[in-house]
Amino acid sequence: MVQDLVTSFSDYLVQMRWLEAAGLFFGLLCVWLLIKENIWTWPLGIIYVLISLVIFYQIKLYADLILHVIFLILNIYGWYYWSRGKRGKKEELPVTTTSWQLMIKLIVISAIGIAVSGFLLVNYTDASLPYWDSATSVLSLTGMWLSTKKKIENWYYWFIVDVMAAAIYFYKGIYFYFILYFVYIGLAVVGYLAWRKSWKLVTT
Repeated sequence: MVQDLVTSFSDYLVQMRWLEAAGLFFGLLCVWLLIKENIWTWPLGIIYVLISLVIFYQIKLYADLILHVIFLILNIYGWYYWSRGKRGKKEELPVTTTSWQLMIKLIVISAIGIAVSGFLLVNYTDASLPYWDSATSVLSLTGMWLSTKKKIENWYYWFIVDVMAAAIYFYKGIYFYFILYFVYIGLAVVGYLAWRKSWKLVTT
């Protein structure tokens, strides 16, 4: 069984379309730049989002499709917010933490969003894996918003999303996205450790 899996996986890589390959490249690159706190993560993220919009439409993951429309807006906002710097000055925006009060609010809002999105997808679309799709979508949205604010807690959300998404894309046979999100799991850990180091430098 393992040999069959490796064979089919290798065949998929050989036959990968240019659009999927571009999505893999830009997806990995923009996350790496986010880890490095490099503002170019946002314009490259816009390219990645545009590619993803086409792919998610083709495979009927509508929650992900809607999510990436919002991602497009958030990438533009993140680019603007980071470019303004600290308190509107030209200083580099520092890594900061989120209050427990706000974190609780975000968790509650996310849970409501997952329930509502899942219900709508089940009853009004032919979406595949509606509640799982909704969970990764809503949690990604929360993580993305925290990223635009340069809050270290964004990596918590990305780790959870990456684990869930990798399983979904493997199940759906979208192997290039499975590869991408499997790597993302490791990058989420690396990102958290890098931002934690940066945050400590600011607070000491």
